[in-house]
Amino acid sequence: MDVANLLIMVIAIADWHGNVSPVFDVSDRLCVVEMIDGAELRREARSLRYRDPFGRAREVAGTGAEVLICGAVSHVFETALINARLQVLAFICGNIDSVIDAFAEGRLADSRFFMPGCFGKGQGYRFQHRRGRDRKRR
Repeated sequence: MDVANLLIMVIAIADWHGNVSPVFDVSDRLCVVEMIDGAELRREARSLRYRDPFGRAREVAGTGAEVLICGAVSHVFETALINARLQVLAFICGNIDSVIDAFAEGRLADSRFFMPGCFGKGQGYRFQHRRGRDRKRR
C-alpha cells in the first residue's frame, strides 16, 4: 500500500450524548475523528472550554479538524470558524455514528440528516425560511 496516496482527514462533530448537538454555540463537547480513505482510524472526545466565538474557533481548529459538523450555529460563530479555515457543515442532526458513516460515504446530504425545517446545500448546510415561499401572491 502506498501511504503517500492515502487521504487523511480529521472531522469534528459537536457532541451531545452521542448525537449531533442541536446548537453549536452552547455545546461543550466534540467528537474528533481521524479518517483514512473514508475509514475511521481514531476517535477522541474533547471538552470545549472557550465560550467566545473566536476562542472556540481556535480551539476546534487546534484539534486538527478540517471540517466541523454541527446543528444550528449563529452567524458570528460560523464566521469565526470559517476564518479559522474550517469547513462548517451546519444544521445536521442524528446519531454521531450514523453521521460519521454518512460523511465517509458522501451521504450527509441525505434529508434525514437535516435538522427539522432545514434543507439545501450552500457553503455548508444552511437554514432557509420557507415562509411566504409557497404562497401565491395576490
